[in-house]
Amino acid sequence: MALLYDAQQFTIYVGFFFLIAGTIGNATNIFVFSEVLAYRRTSCTFYFLIESITNLLYVLFNISARILSVAYGIDLTSISRAGCKLRYYFLVTPTIVSMSCSCLAAIDQFLVTSKSNYLRNLVSVRRAHRTVLVVVVLSCLHGIPILVYYDIQSKICAIVDPTYYDYIIFYLLGLVCAIPCSILSIFGWLTYRNIKKTKALTRSRADHQLVRMTLYQIILVIVSIIPYGVHTVYNMITSATAKDFNRQLKEYFSSTVISMVTYFYFAVC
Repeated sequence: MALLYDAQQFTIYVGFFFLIAGTIGNATNIFVFSEVLAYRRTSCTFYFLIESITNLLYVLFNISARILSVAYGIDLTSISRAGCKLRYYFLVTPTIVSMSCSCLAAIDQFLVTSKSNYLRNLVSVRRAHRTVLVVVVLSCLHGIPILVYYDIQSKICAIVDPTYYDYIIFYLLGLVCAIPCSILSIFGWLTYRNIKKTKALTRSRADHQLVRMTLYQIILVIVSIIPYGVHTVYNMITSATAKDFNRQLKEYFSSTVISMVTYFYFAVC
């Protein structure tokens, strides 16, 4: 039982820290990326701006809900059908938008630092606006099945269709873990290679800062998300395995720690 208590305390204290840090940090990013003239002129900072907005939504809706459930026993997902559906809608939709913006920022910096004039000319703020609009619309549409297939059963908010559960596994491993990490790794390395070849392409101090921010963010995303993917694979492999109470406690504690590591991305990136 000590592990259960430790997991609860870990969630409360780390969760409160991420809630405060994520709210302040993302709000600061939103102000800087929308008000500072040197940043407003670039497509990369527009991706960062949208990412910060969606991260703020994620922090406010999901980390606060987790703290309420663990610290005060107030689980809105189990007492309200609307709370059940909206909780998971705002868990999935901002995640896809945020991850997509991280990937778009990485691709953007690869194009900007390229020697090819053609590739550099592909980058524009107007094109970034259109791309993000498409991403947001598709992400919102992607979340609609959540409003249908999540419901309260035996006082627990859960998926009511086994087929959709199989898709959620694909979503967790593919759209959240494998695809973003692959894109970020590839274009992060390509950007780093471009920088090594020539330093003349990153013209201003703001350009240098954007490149560094993008590369640092790539590292943070990969470090934050990969453990979640590994944990999901482990759960799939052991789903049919009989587990005693002690093993379940250990897995609950590890799941709590990994969830907090994942929250690190939304609070810090």
